[in-house]
This record gives sequence, C-alpha cells and structure tokens, in this order.
Amino acid sequence: REKAEENDEQIVQYLSDNNISAAKTESGLYYIIDSTTNGAKPKSTDYVTVAYKGYYLDGVVFDESSSAGASFSLQSGISGWTEGIPYFPVGSKGKLFIPAHLGYGLKDYNDIPGGSVLIFDIHLIEI
Repeated sequence: REKAEENDEQIVQYLSDNNISAAKTESGLYYIIDSTTNGAKPKSTDYVTVAYKGYYLDGVVFDESSSAGASFSLQSGISGWTEGIPYFPVGSKGKLFIPAHLGYGLKDYNDIPGGSVLIFDIHLIEI
C-alpha cells in the first residue's frame, strides 16, 4: 500500500514536471490518448497488435517493439496493459503510466527493478 502511494506521487510529479495532463483510473493507472480515431476499442480479453516503447521515469528504455508491433492477448500481460489498452481505439496513440502494483510488482523481474513505475508509449495497431 505504501509503495502504491509512493508510485502515485512519482507519477504525479513526472506529469507535473513534463506539463502532462493524464486521466487516472480507480486502480491507480494513468493514461493519455494523444491521437484518437474512430476505431473500435479492444476488450480486456482480445488479442491485439501494439507498437510500444517501455521506459522508466528517468527515460531509460527497458523494452521496445518494432514499428510493426507485437501481437498478444491482453490477458497474458501485466494488469496495467489489460486495463489500459482498452481505452485506446484502434489506430490511436498515447501513453500508459503504470504503478508497480499494476506492472511487475515489488520483486525484480528480468532487468526491471522491483517497485518500478513503468511508462509505455502505445500505438494500438489492430485488434
């Protein structure tokens, strides 16, 4: 619980420092949709193709897809994606700001330090 509050403060500070306005969900996920389309929105149970770049609050990139994107089930990823991607209509771009409890949690995961806030640039290519 304490880490969630700390992550929230970190996200709020990042948004403020970068003059970004983002929506916040009940779970603590923040998101921005920069370019909207009239495309369909995926359900949390759909398979999607997403081009993305994942990085930390300090800008260090930890993962990036090709511009063609990666295809996967929204059920198979981190809960921040399962919750966040359905806000995006097909063809739209934006960002997800994911606190650790919706990302990889408090334990280190591969090269991602436990408790990390994750930011993803998202381009939803198709459902």
